[in-house]
Amino acid sequence: MALTKAKLVDLIQEQLGFTRKRCVELVEIVLELTKSSLANGEDVLISGFGKFCVKTKKERRGRNPATGEEMTLPGRRVVTFKCASGLRQKINNS
Repeated sequence: MALTKAKLVDLIQEQLGFTRKRCVELVEIVLELTKSSLANGEDVLISGFGKFCVKTKKERRGRNPATGEEMTLPGRRVVTFKCASGLRQKINNS
C-alpha cells in the first residue's frame, strides 16, 4: 500500500499531537518547498533518506508508436532520486 498524503498527515498527527489542520499545513509546506526547489533546478537532500536531483535530458530521436513515424522528442528536465545508504540497507534487510 502506498503512503498517501492523507496517511502522512495522520501519522504526523499521531506522533506530534498537532491538530489535523496544522499537520496538513506542515505537509503542504514541505512539499511546496521541495517542488519549488526542484523547479529552480536545485537538488533536495534529505539526510538519511536520499537526494532528489534535476537532470537535463537532450532531445532525441523517437518513433510514434501508433503510426511508426520518426520524430524528434524535445529535451526536458526530469527528477531522479538516489536513496541514502542507510535507507538502502533498511530496505534490503526487511
